[in-house]
Amino acid sequence: MKNTTTPSRALFAVALTFLLLLPSCKKTMTTEVQPGIGYVNAQSSSAVTYEYNNLVWSDEFSGTTVNTGNWVFETGGGGWGNNEKQYYQASNATVSNGTLVITAKKQQVGSNAYTSARMKTAGKHQFTYGRIEARIKLPLGQGLWPAFWMLGANIGTVGWPQCGETDIMEHINTDNIIHGTIHWYNNGHASYSGTISSTPANYHVYTVEWDSAAIRWYVDGVKYHEANILNNINGTDEFHKPFFILLNMAVGGDWPGQTIDNTKLPASMYVDYVRVYQ
Repeated sequence: MKNTTTPSRALFAVALTFLLLLPSCKKTMTTEVQPGIGYVNAQSSSAVTYEYNNLVWSDEFSGTTVNTGNWVFETGGGGWGNNEKQYYQASNATVSNGTLVITAKKQQVGSNAYTSARMKTAGKHQFTYGRIEARIKLPLGQGLWPAFWMLGANIGTVGWPQCGETDIMEHINTDNIIHGTIHWYNNGHASYSGTISSTPANYHVYTVEWDSAAIRWYVDGVKYHEANILNNINGTDEFHKPFFILLNMAVGGDWPGQTIDNTKLPASMYVDYVRVYQ
């Protein structure tokens, strides 16, 4: 998505060579490497056994309001580094029936013609490695940009992209494509992305499994993307440090475009739970 100090974000994948090395001892893995490219072919056969059975943190959204012991709201407009159109405010995030609801609205606040919500666990909960997942249902509409993602907890001192960013789930407009991406610093901004076709308007479980060897992306347990970070390959040292979690929905921006289908507003992103296992 983008960082909390509103840097510019390039929305293209930088072509990089990822050397496939052995995974950590937490799992056994047999993979097939696509010759000449060097990343794991998500469609190849692989047998993976994970041991992320210890639930270390979760929010089941079982109350009547957002738990501010878990989340911090970010507020304001200004484009958020991506020329977005919304003003973020806490009132656009509600909890009911065990579900977090983040709603984008056609609502004028200052120079912003739209409102939405953006929340993070920064300063509350941060994690290094594990399985991070959420069960989410997404709205479809031109100009909508919901995301479930993570930023390096040291962003306040090193900035972005030096802090690292892991986008667990991003979706734009009316597409049926889910995006998973990492951003980091390697003599400049670098990124590495994968996609999978899905049915975003239905509930799905979006997951990354992250260890000292790799970051792997899943939808409903199906792996579609993998990035090698073993031994800080290609400058990926950012991904061996603590990260915090974010949830938000932007309106407009450089990636989804500046055309907004107002007939789809208000539009809501529904989050059943967020869980972290180690």
